[in-house]
Amino acid sequence: GQEGICLALADKLETLVGIYGIGLVPTGDKDPYGLRRAALGVVRILVEKELPLDLPTTLKSAAALFDGKVGDKVAVDVYGFMLDRLRSYLRDRGFKPDEIEAVLALTPARLDQIVPRLTALQHFRRLPEAAALAAANKRIRNILRQAGGGAGNGIDASLLREDAERTLAAAVVSQREAVTPLLAAGDYTGALKRLAQLREPVDVFFDKVMVMAEDEALKRNRLALLHDLSELFLGAADIARLQE
Repeated sequence: GQEGICLALADKLETLVGIYGIGLVPTGDKDPYGLRRAALGVVRILVEKELPLDLPTTLKSAAALFDGKVGDKVAVDVYGFMLDRLRSYLRDRGFKPDEIEAVLALTPARLDQIVPRLTALQHFRRLPEAAALAAANKRIRNILRQAGGGAGNGIDASLLREDAERTLAAAVVSQREAVTPLLAAGDYTGALKRLAQLREPVDVFFDKVMVMAEDEALKRNRLALLHDLSELFLGAADIARLQE
């Protein structure tokens, strides 16, 4: 029952944080305290029992039990260690490496949402719009990275000069309204299906609009539009990580 699950989780988390806390991290094949097994156990419980637990917060709580002897950095390290166990667990369940990275790139706090996000990605990549949108998101990520975060604070409608950027901005707003409740309800498949409709306005935008305009205000506004577009997809998964 639930009590048994809670006890098993508490026991494994305490072991992980405590042993990590005194610096006995598994190396190579050596894992005398069975930390890999404990981490996999936690991963399986959270994923298979669909427990809505915030894992980083739970690890911090476990670290706090050690009266200041275990710092927050240990909680962060154990979380990373657990994501590695999660990777191999998900591969064993038949998910592709690029799908797994597209979801784990979001450093998800709740592991119960991982399989629904992965299943949504599998549906999404079968859509005819998927490859173009994955490529567009890669391109957006590169543009934003090169611009060094100069995306401004939101979109200024008065600076949308071209038809293509006005169309895309309107599409982003209407899709945000449509997908926000779907994401909140955990319907990642429905959300990505809706977002697939952005393919055409995105293609036209890149065809017609020069993002890195001479005019600094126009450039910042276009970067802000791309940032908002990217964030919409990141509500479900980082589709830029999907390989062809």
